[in-house]
Amino acid sequence: MKYESTRSFIYQQQQPPPPPYLLSDQSQIKTIQYFQHSSHFSHSTPTTMSAEASSAVRVIGLWPSPFVIRVLIALKLKGVEYEFVEEQVGKKSELLLRSNPVHKKIPVLLHHGKPISESLVIVQYVDEAWSSSAAPAILPADPYTRAVHRFWAQYIDDKFPPAIRTLKGSDDGDKEQAAGQLSAALQLLEAAFVELSQGKSYFGGDGVGYLDIALVSHVGWVRAVEKIAGVALLDEAKVPNLAAWAGRLCAHAAVADAIPDADKFVEFSVKYGSFSKPINSGAK
Repeated sequence: MKYESTRSFIYQQQQPPPPPYLLSDQSQIKTIQYFQHSSHFSHSTPTTMSAEASSAVRVIGLWPSPFVIRVLIALKLKGVEYEFVEEQVGKKSELLLRSNPVHKKIPVLLHHGKPISESLVIVQYVDEAWSSSAAPAILPADPYTRAVHRFWAQYIDDKFPPAIRTLKGSDDGDKEQAAGQLSAALQLLEAAFVELSQGKSYFGGDGVGYLDIALVSHVGWVRAVEKIAGVALLDEAKVPNLAAWAGRLCAHAAVADAIPDADKFVEFSVKYGSFSKPINSGAK
């Protein structure tokens, strides 16, 4: 991939100066830290991107962000070539500030120079802007089903980021409570999956859809905090349908390249963030 700035990434603790990054599209800015690109994303030139296409579609972001991840998945599903523009550590680029002057945060999609912000908004935009592509629609055609998918996508972004921040130790909080909240959310999503998938592989039915993208973008961090905090969350004994769904979706061609292995997230948190001891150790 081609980057406009140095290769570095998310989640340090007390490293000066902490760069801004959100674990919630809708919340106050949270500081997160970045670490040097892993080999998973260490390309120095754009991959499968023509010069014309890379200038037409650009994504401003950082790979560990679940909100950036979902934008990349949507573009890959639609077969859209893009250029990934990585933010520099410790400061917001002029391009980001100019492209998102209201929230000043990632991700931002630039389409022929026109900026679109907020990850769920971007996913919907991608679906509409490339509606004539050979790829299936991302959002459901039925208005009610579409509204239900949007409801659950917002629920995910309300519940997952704060619990994940607590479990990995970057936010103060009761880790047992956070694990319980995340488990409860996954139980509700397990029931939603059974209802919405109607016995098929994905929330979107036979194909990957809007709600699939919204949830799978958090799976890397869910798997990471399972290891960091010593908890079982996306576990087949607790949420068998979601566990199987995650396995299928993370192996999907449009998803596999967008989400690093959980160990990459753990490595980042251990090296640059607060490493949470297992909950059952009694540590606070």
